[in-house]
Formats: sequence, structure tokens, C-alpha cells
Amino acid sequence: MSIIIKSEHEIELMRQAGRIVAMVLEVLKARVRPGMCTEELDVIAAEEAQKLGGRPSFKGYRGFPANLCVSVNDEIVHGIPGKKVLCEGDIVSLDFGVIYQDFQGDAAITMGVGDVSPEAKRLMEVTEDALKAGVATARPGARLGDVSAAIEQYAESRGYSVVRQYSGHGIGRKLHEDPQVPNCTTPGFGLMAGTGPELQKGMTLALEPMVNIGDWETKQDDDNWTVRTRDGSLSAHFENTIAITDGEAEVLTKL
Repeated sequence: MSIIIKSEHEIELMRQAGRIVAMVLEVLKARVRPGMCTEELDVIAAEEAQKLGGRPSFKGYRGFPANLCVSVNDEIVHGIPGKKVLCEGDIVSLDFGVIYQDFQGDAAITMGVGDVSPEAKRLMEVTEDALKAGVATARPGARLGDVSAAIEQYAESRGYSVVRQYSGHGIGRKLHEDPQVPNCTTPGFGLMAGTGPELQKGMTLALEPMVNIGDWETKQDDDNWTVRTRDGSLSAHFENTIAITDGEAEVLTKL
């Protein structure tokens, strides 16, 4: 495992990439409405990124066919935008990445379409707070497994399950760099607290808990991309790109 430590200049370029990602997600949040097709969101994301000087990073990456991942209800991640119509009460996860001057930003949010159920609202709140718990733990001297444990403990202590097969990742000039950042401590899937690489100033990571109301197990659709809960339960996904600093981690994908 070769972990890349970024210079301040490189982190500044990642701040710019992250700001573009955050601005695009803000536009998408304002535009989501019942009755729209998910492919409309893909077009908006690409247009907004280009206006801001960024280039969407997902399209063509490992063959992915769209600019934006749009995952609805029981879809966890990697949903392909298309003719699917959003309905009142749905929850939708929007995952977007940008390249700016060869550096990457990556973030995801989950939001409700119109009015959603109390259980859906709580799922989204817990998932976002699990991400915050991971970010708060990501300090110099901590181990990567401490971040995994913080995310898992927060979500599971509130009655939810954490997806084990998919994880966060290092990020920089490439969308996915070492190390992988598991969201759990389960042997074979994650890292126990106190284990894994020691976090150092200049490391840049994308933390992204995916949390289910039901079981943690997943299945993949015939499109070979869309991942959904095996039991059909709702899932939420939040992600931020962060930089390890001398103290609290800096969230790069924020306005």
C-alpha cells in the first residue's frame, strides 16, 4: 500500500475541485422534484460542473456511462441516471465527482423527494451523522480502523446496518487511491479500531458511509453497476472528501 501525502498546493487544488462538487450538489438539491427523470439530474450536473471550470470524473471511469450516480430508495450506490421518474416520498442519493487541474473531489448526499416518511428522515440523519463521526475521528495519530469503528458504532448503535462490501477511499490525482476506508470493523470487510495505517497530515480521503434500515447485504442489478439492498430496505449514502491536518480534518467538499 502506497499512501500519497499531498502538498499544500495540491490540497488547495483539491479544495477547488471539492468546492465545485459542493456547488453542483447544491444546485441538484434545489432542482430535485417529483415527476422528473433521473437523467435530467445527470444533464444538470455536467452543465453546472463545466460552468464552474470542472470536468465530471465518473463518466467513462471503469466504463460507467453517466456523469452522476443517482440511487433511489433501496438502491445503495452506482445507480445509472435514465428514464426512472422520481416520486413523492422517494429518497435519492446523488454521488458526484469532479476533476479540476488534474485533482479530484468526490461527495454524495441523500435527500427526500417532496415529503418523506419519518423513518426515511431518520435514516438520512443517522447516515449523515455517521459520516460526521468518521470525520471527527480522522486526526493525525489515529489509525484508519478508528475511523471505520466510529462510523460503524454510530450507525449500529441507532439500529441500522452498515454496508460492508463498499467503502471509502484515498483520493487525489486519481479518483481511487490507497488506502481503502472501510465503514465497518467486520473481519474480511473492515478494520478493527487501533489497526490500519496511521493517519498523517496531508493524507486526503473520501469517507462515505452507506447505511441501511434493514440488513447489510447487497445485490447488483443486471446493468452491472446499480447496487441495492438485498432485502429491499431503504438505504442512504453520504460522502465528503477530507484532508488530514494538524488538528481537525478539513472537509474539502463544502461551500
